[in-house]
Amino acid sequence: MNALTPGQRDSVIALLAEASADPGVRAVVLTATGRGFCAGADLRATAATDRQRVVGDVARTIRLGAQRLIAAVLDCEKPVIAAVNGTAAGIGAHLAFACDLVVAAESARFIEVFVRRGLVPDGGGAYLLPRLVGPQRAKELMFFGDAVAARDAERLGLVNRVVPDDELEKTARAWAERLATGPTRAIALTKQLVNASLDADRATAFAAEAAAQEITMTTHDANEGVASFVARRAPDFRGN
Repeated sequence: MNALTPGQRDSVIALLAEASADPGVRAVVLTATGRGFCAGADLRATAATDRQRVVGDVARTIRLGAQRLIAAVLDCEKPVIAAVNGTAAGIGAHLAFACDLVVAAESARFIEVFVRRGLVPDGGGAYLLPRLVGPQRAKELMFFGDAVAARDAERLGLVNRVVPDDELEKTARAWAERLATGPTRAIALTKQLVNASLDADRATAFAAEAAAQEITMTTHDANEGVASFVARRAPDFRGN
């Protein structure tokens, strides 16, 4: 069920950083093999340690682990699509919710499993969920820890689209290819503006928007967008 180990987590973080830095990467798809998308953190590694825990250990582990993973998705300079192929629980659910677009198979389900373990949501859950569905719905999901079917997740606004299981890969690839032919820098700056707007006042958001447009107007793709419009042809965006 793809329970997340520290090594896997660090690998995903590194791959997202590489995607940001590589101009040849224009979009990212995050998916899994097997029956589940991600069943959450691999608790066997936690249970196996015999070192006495001291104050600060857990907070440090969360900060450098689950929170760093979610931040890597939010901060990736390329659009990230989650293709959720099965159960996404705990940090697995938050990993999907942090993505820019979420496509879910009909068999997918999302579980805020923390309350079942007597824990508070970590990995950015209390930050992400209220921004996606509002505080009341977020509390319902987190207080009860019930499994949310893909169609219900779509209705709540947690998922962009639900497709038959055998169409998941095709749909995610089609979206990624469409993004990959778009103006990469403009999309990256749009992502930054939207994410930052959730924590900014109007003046700050407006100033950030103007600054981002100033940057975008200097790109090849902006010039190409105008030229293609004037020439009445499809634009050929290069991502710069």
